Amino acid sequence: MGPILLAFALAVLAWMLVVGDLVRRHRPAWHWYLVGYPVTACRVVFTWRKVAMLNDLAVTRRPPRGLLGDLVVKGDPVRPIAPRASFPRATRLGLTVTVRLHAGQTPATYLKAADALVHAWRVYAVRVTSPERGMVLLAAMATDPLQLPGLATAPAELLSALIGALETGGAWVMNLRLVPHWLIAGATRSGKSTLLARLITQLAPQHVALVGIDCKGGMELGLFAGRLSALATCRREAVAVLSALVVDMQERMNACRTAGVRSVWELPDKLRPVPVVVLVDEIAELYLSDGTRESKAEAEQCSTLLLRIAQLGAALGLHLVVAGQRVGSDLGSGVTALRAQLGGRICHRVNDPGTAEMTLGDLNKDAVAVAQAITPEERGVAVCTGLDGGWSRARSHLTPTDEAVATARRYSAMTPELPAVVRAVAALEGENK
Repeated sequence: MGPILLAFALAVLAWMLVVGDLVRRHRPAWHWYLVGYPVTACRVVFTWRKVAMLNDLAVTRRPPRGLLGDLVVKGDPVRPIAPRASFPRATRLGLTVTVRLHAGQTPATYLKAADALVHAWRVYAVRVTSPERGMVLLAAMATDPLQLPGLATAPAELLSALIGALETGGAWVMNLRLVPHWLIAGATRSGKSTLLARLITQLAPQHVALVGIDCKGGMELGLFAGRLSALATCRREAVAVLSALVVDMQERMNACRTAGVRSVWELPDKLRPVPVVVLVDEIAELYLSDGTRESKAEAEQCSTLLLRIAQLGAALGLHLVVAGQRVGSDLGSGVTALRAQLGGRICHRVNDPGTAEMTLGDLNKDAVAVAQAITPEERGVAVCTGLDGGWSRARSHLTPTDEAVATARRYSAMTPELPAVVRAVAALEGENK
């Protein structure tokens, strides 16, 4: 009976391993709840005190100085007390732990200990937030949630685009009504162009005018020319288009003043002008100069016009989405001033720390470090800002170029006409002839 029982036990073990591997690959959430969570929760409970002591999270009620005879002795107090932590609560592919801070502690101490928690709990990452005063929430993720993100869903709204999925599993939405202007940074093959294509496919079915500025000869945005109300392929054309948009913006101001309202969104539907989204690909091409007087003048014009649209356009239905491989103060003071007006930030993998700092540094220093950790294999992964002022890792849904082009062609009949822009482009073409 011994050999038979052993063979049976081995067969059962092999079957469990095969089934467990299938469940892990095809139903990762089930595998996490059945196997991963219990093991990780035990690891969190049994290592919490040691991790807290080694990373200065534990405190003691005893003073650091003591009297020994006539001498004052200074040293590290003994009997440290670890912060009170809740039992780990399971989430989808992760867990959360709520910690009550000791008096005098701040969440910054836990931010420094995040890497130690990752190694002690053997998880992919630990995010530290403070949902209320005196409390810290430690959110551990077992695996990278953006490695194979699911398809998120979101309700369709005007000027709202479903871009992809957040690392929390929620929908990554770019809502231009809530955050009117955006800055997107990313190196070559980081996912920046895919994100722009995704944005165009989401806005194409809406009653929105899309204006493209692509000073690389229109190689990127020219693919969607059928759905664009205007396309500038060089800086001279960009100056003409932006100038026309500023004229259109002034006309919208007059309409709002006449109607006694503060924004175009308060106008009646019949009087409300069509919203305009200006897509700028490779912002550096608008600011760089070859040293000639004409080149400097064009760069200054572009800087001034973009800044005016960014400062005044939100209430008038004009929105900016500015993208570039590199965004730095060396491009000129105009870039720094423009960045201050672009409330939405998206940073893919970048080639230099300065671009990540320029994109996210004025909002959150931790987001800069996370953005710099994005690897070349993580295409489409980015660090984005949220409506609450925080940040999150996210991944855009893959939108093949042919699919994006087909979508633009399908809705080309919906392309609104912008009279001021049409006149400016026609005048420029007449000068060229």
